[in-house]
Amino acid sequence: MDFPAPLVSARLVRRYKRFLADVVLDATGEEVTVHCANPGSMLGLQTPGARVFLSLSDNPSRKLKYSWELIEADGALVGINTAHPNRLVEEALVAGRVPALGGFAALRREVKYGRNSRVDLLLEAADGAKTYVEVKNVHLMRRPGLAEFPDSVTARGAKHLAELADMVRDGHRAAMVFLVQRPDCTRMTLARDIDGAYGAAFDAARAGGVEAYAVGCSVTPQGITVDRRVDLID
Repeated sequence: MDFPAPLVSARLVRRYKRFLADVVLDATGEEVTVHCANPGSMLGLQTPGARVFLSLSDNPSRKLKYSWELIEADGALVGINTAHPNRLVEEALVAGRVPALGGFAALRREVKYGRNSRVDLLLEAADGAKTYVEVKNVHLMRRPGLAEFPDSVTARGAKHLAELADMVRDGHRAAMVFLVQRPDCTRMTLARDIDGAYGAAFDAARAGGVEAYAVGCSVTPQGITVDRRVDLID
């Protein structure tokens, strides 16, 4: 996924109300409020003074013209925009970078399933077999090289796991794909101390036949690309 235009560099002042952040633009020194498309806690990724990178919208009707895309943390660039993971995983699947989920004939997005939910991606084989795929964004790192999910309590995430297990019981295939939006992690595990209920839901889903995979990204101001498998430590 390439950014459509060069990103704008800035320094973080603060993040607040979950979806807002104040930054100081490097080029002009102007302080502006930007959109933060991330509902999580962003633990470790909101240090005042950190360099951030912003995309600039050309939509005149937008109240906030900048969106926060990347942050420099722990010596690496980290993608924090949770609007991108579905597209990134879709690109990786189409390119054959997730071999375990290859061989599909068609891919659909945001298909209704479960209990009033929409699955992120639905893969359909030539014989009609279906694979339901949920995507989760990962950017928490508390120990070098080890990514963790989630960074805050996610009842919605636990619900998705239960719905994937329901699909397996109905005779379909289902998978959870964790997208690690940082280049400095080679392993991933669950942050069970942050959300024990999610950990329990994950265990139950795996026992019920739900597959789980983790993939990592290269992250630059030019774009983000899924480029490797990340070892998933249950």
